[in-house]
Amino acid sequence: MSKLGLDPFIHPDCEITGSSFGSYVEIGKGSRLNNAVFDDYSYCDRYADIANARIGKFANIAAFSRIGPTDHPMAQASLHHFLYRSDDYWDDADRDQAFFVHRQSRLAHIGHDTWIGHNAVIKPEMTIGHGAIIASSAVVTKDVDPYTIVAGLPAKPIRKRFETHIADRLMELAWWDWSHEALRDRLPDFRSLPIEAFLEKYA
Repeated sequence: MSKLGLDPFIHPDCEITGSSFGSYVEIGKGSRLNNAVFDDYSYCDRYADIANARIGKFANIAAFSRIGPTDHPMAQASLHHFLYRSDDYWDDADRDQAFFVHRQSRLAHIGHDTWIGHNAVIKPEMTIGHGAIIASSAVVTKDVDPYTIVAGLPAKPIRKRFETHIADRLMELAWWDWSHEALRDRLPDFRSLPIEAFLEKYA
């Protein structure tokens, strides 16, 4: 694989509509994206399915994860596509554009430096805080606090990734806004310093 750069690295067989990407972004093979915005350095692995989502910087999205799965109308007599994709069934029928506009408005927000595990599902309109971890196969139906690890169906907090005072200092530091050059210069410290020492040096 070539080095990542200012243009997104998009693997084969992806379906991408209405989406945009920052620098150093990678989209895994066979992923399907609709109305998704990826900020710098974020990536998704193979066959991710992401709709109506705003992804922060340095998000790590594992294979087969689903963010913002679209819903069906539940208050009408039928749930079926023919209600809103009507032009697929009849030549003289239009799509229900209001329904699609409503779907697109239900944005999921994924914070900076997050990890979405393999096969996890994040429902529409959820907010995943900075630094949070979503365990494999978890189904997120409630907002997740920053630097919190959640798991299960429905997902529930397991533990904090860092104590609150550490998490607050990391969010104040906002290292994800550092320049590409600063990240390279400080790479040895990212790799080797314990979190308290890292904060002591840079916060």
